[in-house]
Amino acid sequence: MAGRKETVLDLAKFVDKGVSVKLTGGREVTGTLKGYDQLLNLVLDEAIEYLRDQDDPLKTTDQTRPLGLIVCRGTAVMLVAPTDGTEEIANPFLQPDAA
Repeated sequence: MAGRKETVLDLAKFVDKGVSVKLTGGREVTGTLKGYDQLLNLVLDEAIEYLRDQDDPLKTTDQTRPLGLIVCRGTAVMLVAPTDGTEEIANPFLQPDAA
C-alpha cells in the first residue's frame, strides 16, 4: 500500500453546506461546514447544539443553544451527515399496540 492515504469520508462535497454532527458523549450539533483536516477535525459556522432531555440523556429535545463558530475535534466526531436531502421517517420496526 504505497502512496498517499485516502480518507474514508470525502468531506469536500459538504464544504459550505449544512451538516449534522454527532459527538461522543451524546452531543449533537448542526452548522455550516467551513473546513476540515485529515484527522476529521471540523470547523462549523453558525453552529447550533440540540440540548438533551433531562430524564433521558440519550434523547435530544427541540431546545437549541446557538454556539456560533466552533471546532469539533476529530477524536470526538462519531457521525457527519448532510442536513439537506434528509428527512425523519417513522420507525418501520415499531410494533403496533395490540388492543
